Formats: sequence, structure tokens, C-alpha cells
Amino acid sequence: MKEKILAVLAEIRPMLQRDGGDVEFVDLTEDNVVQVRLRGACGSCPGAMMTLKGGIERLMKERIPEVHSVENVPFQ
Repeated sequence: MKEKILAVLAEIRPMLQRDGGDVEFVDLTEDNVVQVRLRGACGSCPGAMMTLKGGIERLMKERIPEVHSVENVPFQ
């Protein structure tokens, strides 16, 4: 499933990069939660949650029905 996730993120990445952001795959949990890290402008954008849930998660679940949700893992 990781290959499918990476393919979806590769599809989304150019749109994020046009706005100065990016997305990085972090992990896939046992309960099929995809963990990503929003980077650049996306990491600090007020609309980041809309991008995450309305864009990335929606497309991810559409293309990979096994995915339960997508979560942002902030930098520590």
C-alpha cells in the first residue's frame, strides 16, 4: 500500500509546490492512518487543515479505500 500512497502524494505534490509548500510521507499506522508532514508554506498556512483533509485525505481515500484518514505529524 505504501507505493500507492507515494503515488497519490506525487500527484498532489506539484499543486502544493506551486504555492511554496510540500508534503512528505512519514508512516502508515496499523489502522491505516497515513501520517504526513506538511512542509514549507503548507506547514504554517492557516488553511493547512483544509489542504490536509479536503485535498490530500479526500484524494487518498478516493484512490485507496483502505486508508482510514490522513494526519499531519508536525516537526518536533
